[in-house]
Amino acid sequence: MENVLISRLQSGPRRVGRGPGLVATVGFVLGGGLLVYSGFVHFHLWQSEGYRHIATIGPLFLAQSIAAVALGILAVAVRRVWAAALGIGFALSTMAGFVISVDHGLFGFKDSWSAPFAHTAFVTDLATVVTLGVAAAVCLLAPTPASASPAPARTPA
Repeated sequence: MENVLISRLQSGPRRVGRGPGLVATVGFVLGGGLLVYSGFVHFHLWQSEGYRHIATIGPLFLAQSIAAVALGILAVAVRRVWAAALGIGFALSTMAGFVISVDHGLFGFKDSWSAPFAHTAFVTDLATVVTLGVAAAVCLLAPTPASASPAPARTPA
C-alpha cells in the first residue's frame, strides 16, 4: 500500500500519454509561475507597502515570498504530483491566512479586502490551486501509454 502511494505521488507528465502529458506540463509551468508571482506580490507588499513594519506579519510576508518562489521553481523543475500537492497546500494556506486576518485578525493585525493587491494575491493563489490541481489530476488519472491501448487478442493461425 505504501509503495502504491509513493508511486502515485511520483507520477508526472512523462508517465502519461503525449496529450495528457502536455496538459500536465502546462499546468505545472503555469502553476509554478503563479506561485512565483504570488511571492513577488507578497515581497512587493513587504518591501514597498509597509508590511515589513508589522510585527510578526512582516516576517511572515517575507517568508511567504521566499517560499512561494522556491515552491514555484520546484513545481516547474520536478513536475510531480507531490510538488503540486506542496504548491496547492501552500496557496491554500496563504488564502486561509488572509481570510482569517480579514475576518478575525491574525497576530494582532486585521487586514482588509481593500488593501493593496488583496484581490490580485487571492485570485493568484486560487488560480495556483486550480492549475496545479489539474496538473496533478491529469498525472493521477490519465492512463499510461501501455495501459491506454491494450494489446490485441491473439488468434490462432
